Amino acid sequence: MHGKYLILGSTGSIGYAFTTALLARQEPVTILVRSKERALKLFGNSSNLHVIEGDVTNRDLLSTLTSEASYIFHGINYPYHKWEAFMEPITQNIIDAASQNKSILLFPGNIYSFGNVAEEIKESTVPEPATKKGRLRWRLTQLLKNAADEGKCKVIILRLPDFWGPNVLNGLIKPIFGNAAKNKPIEWLIDADIPHQFVYTPDAAQLMLKLSKETKMDDFTLYNYGGTVIPSIKTWAREISSIAQSPDQVKVIPKFVLQIAGIFSPVIKELKENFYQFENSVILNDEKIRSKYPDFKPTPMTEAISETIDWFRTNV
Repeated sequence: MHGKYLILGSTGSIGYAFTTALLARQEPVTILVRSKERALKLFGNSSNLHVIEGDVTNRDLLSTLTSEASYIFHGINYPYHKWEAFMEPITQNIIDAASQNKSILLFPGNIYSFGNVAEEIKESTVPEPATKKGRLRWRLTQLLKNAADEGKCKVIILRLPDFWGPNVLNGLIKPIFGNAAKNKPIEWLIDADIPHQFVYTPDAAQLMLKLSKETKMDDFTLYNYGGTVIPSIKTWAREISSIAQSPDQVKVIPKFVLQIAGIFSPVIKELKENFYQFENSVILNDEKIRSKYPDFKPTPMTEAISETIDWFRTNV
């Protein structure tokens, strides 16, 4: 086995950032991917990178790969309409595999379990999921916590809001940076005039790396990282457009258009219960992790935008 880090979901948003951070530190990394060709295109050839082609639903393969892994990064994320069928079973598969040698399991959390809350979300805030996806994400958190409490593995969760950066290709971020990179107006959903919280994925990856290197940790560790609260999408778009030298325009897609589109797209249909996130500002409080790592410096916004635009121009 090559390396102590096993990354599941390395070609996705957070997994890509975490894998890139590890390789930059010359850490040995094993990644399990469905397309070896795509992985090599993303990461290039590296003596520290071991690429295995396969699927996380293959329990025997997963067991083999995790048998010597000290750290397992669970960055697997299916499209919304496949969450119910896949997210709990594959998370249980990963827990079972991690339990072989009590690996440290790293998991990027999100805010879905809290619904439309007015107060800032702290680590101590009790989730009250009001949506199907929120209830599922809470079940995943409880699966992981139960595994830690039962001594099967240690678990580190870094809870994040919406994220952006290189290789973030979801339906929220690609219409921002993909469009700006192609000199097109930026697109956003429902309301572009209210504050919204975002995390730059390389910054989240650096914090996950720091947490994974802690020599003393509880069996279950949870931190919030909120990144930056931007005043509005229109304000942010002005900065992005200036750097990209693209049109300073934001095309806002209204709710009724999304509802119609949901008739034809199962992913957009599943987005409907999350409309509240684009009508209100849901904010994570991350004072706890900033106090833990006072020397941590997030990437300056101008630099982060430039890096993301450059990545989209080169890769998309």
